[in-house]
Amino acid sequence: MPIIKLQTIIKANKEVVFDLSRSIDLHKISTEHTNEQAIAGKTSGLIGLNESVTWRAKHFGIYQNLTSKITEFNRPNYFTDEMQNGSFKKFKHRHLFTELNDETLMIDFFDYESPLGILGLLANKVFLKKYMTALLKKRNKIIKEFAESDKWKEIIIE
Repeated sequence: MPIIKLQTIIKANKEVVFDLSRSIDLHKISTEHTNEQAIAGKTSGLIGLNESVTWRAKHFGIYQNLTSKITEFNRPNYFTDEMQNGSFKKFKHRHLFTELNDETLMIDFFDYESPLGILGLLANKVFLKKYMTALLKKRNKIIKEFAESDKWKEIIIE
């Protein structure tokens, strides 16, 4: 199974970065280019342990639904979301957060398995891993942008 690992340093409080990472509303902003919408489960606000969300988005010219559930949660250190239903054979996305002086190191481990056997393996090599990495990098860029400014206050209502 391919694993995508990303590390992002963010000049912001770890709790803020953690909450932005689990924000349904910020996820919608970071995926506007795929017209992603939360259509079932937790559809706004901050998702937590044992909660799920079903996303509808357009990838590769096709609308697809994907349901993921938060299976591990320890605020503000880590959480994991796992696919319950969708186009992948399976995926597990671990989010880790570590304080570094006045910054937060955010680490993503996106572990996935494509469907369709040998065709899925070929898709990984040809385009899927690159596509998923770009999607995660864009998401992390938006988290960083909001966390390093006062924009996070529009998303996280205390």
